[in-house]
Amino acid sequence: MKLSSLTALTLGLSIPFAAHADWAKTEAEAKGQTVYFNAWGGGEVINAYIAWVAQEVKGRYGVELRHVKVTDAAEVVKRVQTEVAAGRRTDGSVDLVWINGENFRNLKQAGLLFGPWAESLPNWGAVDLNKPVRSDFSVPTEGYEAPWGTAQLTFIADKARTPTPPRSAAELLTFAKANPGRVSYPKPPDFHGTTFLKQVLIELAPDRKALQAPVSPASFSATTAPLWAYLDQLHLALWRGGKTFPASAAEMHRMLADGELRLSLTFNPNEAANLISSRQLPATAYSFGFTGGTIGNVHFVAIPVNAKARAGAQVVANFLLSPEAQARKADITVWGDGSVLDVNKLPAPIQTAMRKTAPGALAEAVPTLAEPHASWVEALEGEWLKRYGAR
Repeated sequence: MKLSSLTALTLGLSIPFAAHADWAKTEAEAKGQTVYFNAWGGGEVINAYIAWVAQEVKGRYGVELRHVKVTDAAEVVKRVQTEVAAGRRTDGSVDLVWINGENFRNLKQAGLLFGPWAESLPNWGAVDLNKPVRSDFSVPTEGYEAPWGTAQLTFIADKARTPTPPRSAAELLTFAKANPGRVSYPKPPDFHGTTFLKQVLIELAPDRKALQAPVSPASFSATTAPLWAYLDQLHLALWRGGKTFPASAAEMHRMLADGELRLSLTFNPNEAANLISSRQLPATAYSFGFTGGTIGNVHFVAIPVNAKARAGAQVVANFLLSPEAQARKADITVWGDGSVLDVNKLPAPIQTAMRKTAPGALAEAVPTLAEPHASWVEALEGEWLKRYGAR
């Protein structure tokens, strides 16, 4: 059986007849629509994958997909807010957005998302419900966004320079002191930099349960005190004395390759394999996690309430959830982004494809730590910038 012929029906998924009829109407309405997909444009492999998706949905469903490359999903949130406030309620410039965390929370709380629709997609039946696909940074999704992929904070090192990596926040501090000027992290509010802050916060927090509830001044002060004490020590041993920080994880990868840094980080456990294959990292690069686990989540796509091509956006989202698209996305030579599908529900050829690995990819089992509630992000970034951003 060809991968391109796989549908929800071939997976043996149970979809009511009425749902089939409704979906046929959605596909008919979607034909000829142009979907403006606002998604991060900073990764070559991701851009290439989205270009492949555009080609496929054009040929299969007559939907034109335009990738609007953005640097921060918060920019898209502001644009939707501005358009709706100005009365642009049916012909918005954003039809589909790659989103999660505080950006999803902000749109949902403001009533700026179309839905619910996600769990009505034909390919929803193959989604792995053991993954956090119904909760986004502790905010219930309630069908207002569809899962697209999984991610987990992963560290990268070079065996030639770092044969034994640090395995916790405490060991990282010791490692940084032993290798002064050779450790750093991206400057918040860069996504990877903020994720690093959350990782250390989870490890050091006196009460992790507090992180799953909305932030308050009292909980923030008590919970983050150990984090700031830790960073005060860590920054003294960082690259350039912690007075300046790399702009992004991509910059850290280059610094790792040059030997300027001993460690880099990513939110894709397979990225090091991609970087090795493209000769951006040496063959001796490897991925690792912390013994107690690293922070992980699911990323999603959502449809703004004022989207012009709602039907087309749903058709694209459903294709993104298809076994074929998920298998291609999980392929390390293509992107290496983890699937949100239950692999055991899929045909054997796709199971095999999804389980392939490559040198440099994360080869060990690392426990996944839950994201703090979305409200913690802005508070953490604001306090970090106040303390360290002006140095």
